[in-house]
Amino acid sequence: MTLAFIPVRGGSKSIPLKNIRLLCGKPLVCWNIEALEACPLVDRIVVATDSDRIEEAVVAGHYAKTEIYHRSPKNAQDTSSTESVMLEYIENMPLADDDIFMLVQATSPLTATTHFQEALTTYASGSYDSMLTCVPFTRFLWNKDGSSKNYDYRHRPRRQDFEGEMMENGAFYISTVGAIKESGNRLSGRIGIYAMPPYTATEIDEPDDWPVIEALMRKYRLPSATSSTIKLFLSDVDGVLTDAGMYYSEQGDELKKFNTHDGMGFNILSQHGIKTGIITSEDTAMVARRAKKLHIDFLRQGQKYGGKLQAAIEICRELGITLAETAYIGDDINCYELLSAVGIAACPSDAVGKVKAIPGIHIMSLKGGEGAVREFIETCII
Repeated sequence: MTLAFIPVRGGSKSIPLKNIRLLCGKPLVCWNIEALEACPLVDRIVVATDSDRIEEAVVAGHYAKTEIYHRSPKNAQDTSSTESVMLEYIENMPLADDDIFMLVQATSPLTATTHFQEALTTYASGSYDSMLTCVPFTRFLWNKDGSSKNYDYRHRPRRQDFEGEMMENGAFYISTVGAIKESGNRLSGRIGIYAMPPYTATEIDEPDDWPVIEALMRKYRLPSATSSTIKLFLSDVDGVLTDAGMYYSEQGDELKKFNTHDGMGFNILSQHGIKTGIITSEDTAMVARRAKKLHIDFLRQGQKYGGKLQAAIEICRELGITLAETAYIGDDINCYELLSAVGIAACPSDAVGKVKAIPGIHIMSLKGGEGAVREFIETCII
């Protein structure tokens, strides 16, 4: 039997509950679970956690090979080692010594099914007692005493000719139950290296790692979205369909200025069979009237911050599609999560800087309320 073991605590300090924080529209831990579920060489997947919320997120996925193991409080502390929870599980479960035990780190979501399959196939050859994943590392290193460590500075090689070293990336480790019991370690005996692509070097440990991983996920793990794959178009309202201005009449009524060109854009989408929707943090009758006039398929008002992403997920479920088949245009920080998760993302030219910095986002030449939505539709969707 081959068992994949994913230890995830609920008490992460640097990024609270990071293991179920949404990464590109999916809880972080679920990326590895789904890659393992698709691997025919893996028989069982065990998520070892102390958190009810993590358990709920995993169970909600209805995975075929995945089960929950409730790790003890003793082995769920900041100071607890990964080996301690591995050994706890092994000691409490009826496992055979020759069962293959693969430790998988949820903080490496760039690991794909093919990586697990190739490494397990190599391990099955019997050449190694245990294996770890590494990436090529071609940086010039120095010791603290000022001496060069991995190259001769007097004969500096060109980077493309420099063989470099192999750096552990922490994605996963393979051994047997018996070897782990005997050594108390994830690695022992003859150790082999499974080389992964350089882009998998990044792990999620600190908040600054998150946008880096999101960009890499978009490039290497998410389906490459094109206009022909888009089945749902979503838009924010204030600052996108309007100019973000707040207009008031003498009677105190709030007014919004919409652009008729954007309205025709929604009509064009409908003619092409693409479903349309509006997701906004405000909740007003005028937006409802505008949505009705444009024959918008889905209107979700009152969605604050993370609620926008959740609303989009629910619409996708109703349509039987994924976020990768969705386009969205937004302008402010409460749009950030949804913009980072969809297949094609865009913003008006006057969007906030954090939104404009989202990797791969399309920045329109027009401002919100001036036809930016129509521009997005005509240049990226239709």
